[in-house]
Amino acid sequence: MRLDLIRHADPDYDRDALTEAGRREARALAARFAGRPPTHLYVSALGRARETAAHLAEATGRAPVVEPRLNELDWHVEDATWGRLSAWDVPGETVRTATAPGAAAAFAAEIARLHAFSDELLARHGYAREGGRYRVVARNDDHVVVVAHGGVALTWLPHLLDLPVDRFWCGFWLPPSSVTTIVLEERSDRWATPRCTALGDLAHLHAAGLPTSPSGRQGRGHA
Repeated sequence: MRLDLIRHADPDYDRDALTEAGRREARALAARFAGRPPTHLYVSALGRARETAAHLAEATGRAPVVEPRLNELDWHVEDATWGRLSAWDVPGETVRTATAPGAAAAFAAEIARLHAFSDELLARHGYAREGGRYRVVARNDDHVVVVAHGGVALTWLPHLLDLPVDRFWCGFWLPPSSVTTIVLEERSDRWATPRCTALGDLAHLHAAGLPTSPSGRQGRGHA
């Protein structure tokens, strides 16, 4: 099984839609998948994700399944130095030195619900989580594409890869329209473990000569 986790294209958050640049990104993304349509397409119920997925659906003929549990996470923290931040935007200089629990601890119950959804989705496709690995219930070559949001992806991926959420939040950024690929790697008949083969990939933008949107990027050092 292959899982492609896509962050929606460049957003106009005020309208919950795509910008004109985002629509160009979404068309390039759709062209990327036109020659290898997914077997399943899931999408958040929010407008910017559904607009992105609509381009994929048109190019691949795969009707999207709307899944509200993929909606962006409304998780914020108040920091004396940095002000109000999304939980996944707490600076690494704080996370990597703090002795107190990080932002993830404040949202443990909500994180657990997202991780439970992840387990449910993979079980639906034949892989049952047991501890940090997945029992192969029904081996398959499903190609599952999920169009969601930055916070969702940055919270879901560490569960798949069995990594600390706080460290993952401050260690990675996913550009708009980027594709992160997880394969369920089977080294034995019984078990599969997720392996990331591409993170935040933008090959479709490079092929189309389009720039990378900075949406969601924090601080300096990105030139």
